[in-house]
Amino acid sequence: MAPGPLAIYGRTRREPLPPLAGTRLRSRESTRHQVRSRFRGLDVEEEGIATVTVVLIRPQAEGTKPPRALWVPFELGRPFGPPNDPAFQGRVVLAALGMLVEGDGPVRIIDFPDDDPRARPYPAWQPPFMPAAVASGSAESLASRLEAELLLLQGAHRRWMEQYGRSTVGLSGLVIGDCARYVADWLRGKAPPSPRDRFSAPLILRFAVDDLKAYCLEVAGAGSAKPSSLQLTDWFWNETATGARCCRRKKTSVCA
Repeated sequence: MAPGPLAIYGRTRREPLPPLAGTRLRSRESTRHQVRSRFRGLDVEEEGIATVTVVLIRPQAEGTKPPRALWVPFELGRPFGPPNDPAFQGRVVLAALGMLVEGDGPVRIIDFPDDDPRARPYPAWQPPFMPAAVASGSAESLASRLEAELLLLQGAHRRWMEQYGRSTVGLSGLVIGDCARYVADWLRGKAPPSPRDRFSAPLILRFAVDDLKAYCLEVAGAGSAKPSSLQLTDWFWNETATGARCCRRKKTSVCA
């Protein structure tokens, strides 16, 4: 197959496509680029290049009326289905590309027939054990639990690294223990300064929380069991101190 452009959530990268001359697969975000291109006279459809959109929100496609759209019943951030499942993702891609040869619109929206197979709970999965952490506790107790939680999870995260050899932790630029201490200091009302130049303290706080969340979810995904995203998020928000800390932050933001 000859390589062609594949637009995924507004970013274009090189990927092999089936040999369909003059075709482009794009996500719903690239519709904005198409609208802007009209002012430059570069609309790809008007130039004879057929396009198809993969959408996660059907009413949005009904409102923007792209020439061709494939609606997929997946969670946000997964327009082609679950990660690490190239066979299923390939079916989504082929379904979208198939719209290019099934006739013209002016507007065609079809529904992908299958749900995400990983959306169903995995019965054999057991979450990492840790003391209960509730958002209603005092700030000091929640901060202490958050720091202790990271110590409990270190072994499981080492297993994750041995299993996959990669991690999404690192947005803050801090090691995970420093992330926990930085977030805990904010919980204790200390408002510590940013440890990195050119990054504000609130931004580093946000990045540190994101790193803690990624760390926890990687821990929960270590091993042979394949928990669903719902299982992972339920465990994170309801049973971890990091999730409880995020809930407290949201409540504080709403009250402010």
